[in-house]
Amino acid sequence: MTEEIIIAGFGGQGVLSMGKILAYSGIMQDEEVSWMPSYGPEMRGGTANVTVILSDERISSPYLKIFDTAIILNQQSMDKFEETVKPGGFLIYDPNGITHHPTRTDIQIFQIEGNKLASEMGNKKIFNMIVLGGFLKIKPIVKLENVIEGIKKSLPERYHHLIPLNKEAIRKGMNSINPYKVEEQLQNT
Repeated sequence: MTEEIIIAGFGGQGVLSMGKILAYSGIMQDEEVSWMPSYGPEMRGGTANVTVILSDERISSPYLKIFDTAIILNQQSMDKFEETVKPGGFLIYDPNGITHHPTRTDIQIFQIEGNKLASEMGNKKIFNMIVLGGFLKIKPIVKLENVIEGIKKSLPERYHHLIPLNKEAIRKGMNSINPYKVEEQLQNT
């Protein structure tokens, strides 16, 4: 099993953290892991993405041009990465701020309103954990207990009191992801 993932959005949305948590989770499952971040000099508010590879075989290169899954959190990333998903792959996105929704019919597309759900839960910072939960619902490539351990490794100890909230956000995301029907959307336009 090899899963090649791109997570992309604005700096400050938890893109790199989400990738790091997935990477730590894979390590705890004795998988080969690659975590390769990319971000502009402005960080918060600029574009950011991370490539994560989890595999039960050696990883020959962390550099990829096509992915099994793309997790998209803003329009610029949708424009750049929608076409990089392998046919039969998955695209997961938050519709907040998306003006041009995905149109491919050769991939599975899922929508999760992470931004809205995070607001409803009273903490915008858990947005990325809601999206991660949605991803894990459709692609359970790492065990939830390893994800929680990954969160512990990613968060400084002074923030460990937030782990239960992150756990709740992941569960909320698992229960809130919806298939996106391109055909239905095209008929409505």
